[in-house]
Amino acid sequence: MTALGAVPQRAWVEQIMGLPISIHLRGDRLTSEAVEHRIEAVFAELRRVDALLSPYRDDSDLSAWQRGALLLADADPMLAQVVALCDEARQRTDGWFDPRGLPDPRTGEPRYDPSGLVKGWAVERAARHLTDLDTDGWCVNAGGDVLVHAPADRPAWRIGIEHPDDPARIMRVIESRSGAVATSGSAHRGAHIIDPHARRPATATRAVTVIGPALLWADVYATAAAAQGSAAFSWLENLDGYDALMVTWPGLLRVTAGWPAP
Repeated sequence: MTALGAVPQRAWVEQIMGLPISIHLRGDRLTSEAVEHRIEAVFAELRRVDALLSPYRDDSDLSAWQRGALLLADADPMLAQVVALCDEARQRTDGWFDPRGLPDPRTGEPRYDPSGLVKGWAVERAARHLTDLDTDGWCVNAGGDVLVHAPADRPAWRIGIEHPDDPARIMRVIESRSGAVATSGSAHRGAHIIDPHARRPATATRAVTVIGPALLWADVYATAAAAQGSAAFSWLENLDGYDALMVTWPGLLRVTAGWPAP
């Protein structure tokens, strides 16, 4: 396999949705107008999603709908799509992913917050602008949640997973040619994941990383498992097409049967 260091690379980064989102391309033709146009299209779509679906923006369609100032049928169709996906996510996770009644970090008041699904969903949508670029591969990193693609004859991407006790320390490295890696935990944002049944911060795990074909569902499953705690491990073992690494609060590291060998 060709070493990644021998492949020309270029990266772009913007702050959107309150987090850094970076796009990485590999190949020999990375300075063309076509490349710049596609990169801007990715960021533009992510900014549009943030404007429409952010729970932190009072002028978003999501906020207006929550206030009762906008009917779902009159909102941008993306809102209805996200609400439907959140309903599906709640069913898939036996209620451990539930955007209803989550506390607003600014006021403490309950609100509908689909952020745990929107990020992965939005990145997958936006990454479609990269699919027909003539490159040796692309990677989108949204605050540590990663979606990658590499042609069959080019090197796979190597993705490091941070240790929750020390973000500068790489706990595991996985190789991926196509698919997603999503992590939920307290390392960067504290105890922000809410147990939807107890309505309090979930603290039974330090971090859960899920790998699989779709970033939307990898992120949802990681969030749901982090909310449930170590009891979610048997559920993670049975997810079709997805595997997981869990670090429990005492520091025990567990991986599902299909997790790549170190």
